[in-house]
Amino acid sequence: MTHDVFNQVPPLAGYDVADDPALLDGLFREGGGWAAEEIHELGRLAGSEQAQEWGRLANEYPPVLRTHDRYGHRVDEVEFHPAWHDLMRVAVGHGLHARAWTGRSGSHVARAAKFYVWRVDAGHGCPISMTYAAVPALRHAPDLAQRYEPLLTSETYDFGLRPPLSKRGLLAGMSMTEKQGGSDVRANTTRAVPQPDGTYLLTGHKWFTSAPMCDVFLVLAQAPAGLTCFLLPRVLPDGSLNAMRLQRLKDKLGNRSNASAEVEYEDAVAWRVGDEGRGVRTIIEMVNMTRLDCVIGGASGMRQGLVQATHHAAHRQAFGGYLIDQPLMRNVLADLAVESEAATVLMLRLAGAADRGETAFKRLALAVGKYWVCKRWPAHSAEALECLGGNGYVEESGMPRLFRESPLNSIWEGSGNVAALDVLRAMVKEPATVDAFFAEVSEAAGADARLDGAVGALRREFDDLADIEVRARRLVERMALVLQGSLLVRNGHPAVADAFCASRLGGDWGRAFGTLPSGVDFAAIIERARPKTG
Repeated sequence: MTHDVFNQVPPLAGYDVADDPALLDGLFREGGGWAAEEIHELGRLAGSEQAQEWGRLANEYPPVLRTHDRYGHRVDEVEFHPAWHDLMRVAVGHGLHARAWTGRSGSHVARAAKFYVWRVDAGHGCPISMTYAAVPALRHAPDLAQRYEPLLTSETYDFGLRPPLSKRGLLAGMSMTEKQGGSDVRANTTRAVPQPDGTYLLTGHKWFTSAPMCDVFLVLAQAPAGLTCFLLPRVLPDGSLNAMRLQRLKDKLGNRSNASAEVEYEDAVAWRVGDEGRGVRTIIEMVNMTRLDCVIGGASGMRQGLVQATHHAAHRQAFGGYLIDQPLMRNVLADLAVESEAATVLMLRLAGAADRGETAFKRLALAVGKYWVCKRWPAHSAEALECLGGNGYVEESGMPRLFRESPLNSIWEGSGNVAALDVLRAMVKEPATVDAFFAEVSEAAGADARLDGAVGALRREFDDLADIEVRARRLVERMALVLQGSLLVRNGHPAVADAFCASRLGGDWGRAFGTLPSGVDFAAIIERARPKTG
């Protein structure tokens, strides 16, 4: 009798992850509605027991580095659990890695929605994201782009160490940071020596190379004219391994299914991408697209935490009733839902800007969104975990894996300080970005007095540049809240928009989740956010 099981929550499986009103509304609004059925197809797979098991196994059995074979030959291979390859086949087969560059209008929005839905495991998203972002950077070398882009955009997952041009599909990685520099890539010491045949030989040590089993990498190294971007293949055209030595895999907090390696180059062959001395300007094309994926990943992670919390609360009883009916828990769940929807609306707007070529708006808004959404995710994940109580602290729930993942996107592609300072740099060097930002938020002028007041206060902050670097985070946070508020007021659910403005913009925000003011329509917000299970 002591082992009778009751009042336990059924597994959240067998549902359509894409059945998300905020996602679907934004998909159609931003021009990607034509892909809705594809996204639902992927969403049903993401919500299946099979896909969730793939995600669990890929993290339970992380990649293993094999530097040598049994005979002592250098092989530099990383072995993955079969579940990793299952995840990759789905992602590549659905075009998450590069279809946006070959598709119709709204392709970046459609791809963002797919990337948001297919997050059963965050780790395998790394090579998918980098391949997506490599295409515009590679176009700085038209001859290389002509040869490699058709393979980078191929929807065939072709894993293995073979010459890139002999494969049916390619994946791209990125290798920028070094142990002495980190985000300060201009401090890099890897050297590139030009050769008579037009190639370069690279020698140096890279501190973080994500997904080292990719086929080609964009690498920063010091050429005679300064820091330059290069395309470096894992395997040379003659079938021999390039001189790219994997030293060790990083033992990371999260993202454990993905291999991140220290790499040494010893006269590794590479081709120049863009002009010598303009490596940052060249590779920033890749960084900007991966920053968009950081926003998408943060929004998706919040959504995952939210659906787990609401699902649990709807089935778990305590103190004489279901948790979802308890007033304070309703406040917490509604607040989590508001944060999640604000992030989702913003990420789709940024993807729409990529589709429409809104360069000035995207330049500033992407840095703002990257900073804020990635900063909010860890707090959101911790609160969602707490909604499950002790069960949420246990690995089997999946919440610890989600929580460990949550700090990464704020570090990847520029930490919080780097993103905030990038906003200041854009303000000074590209003042048109500020005009584009305020033109965007002004689209909601007059719709909500709290939003109008916040926009006015933000304008006054822009008039005071004293100690602006010290205040950079505070300024960027206010920009993010004003932008999210504007998007919600114009396009969001009325109850969500009202709760956002009342808390984040109306001066009654307790900072911790669950501090929404009285009068918020908790029922409408929670019902909109709950996963639709059978």
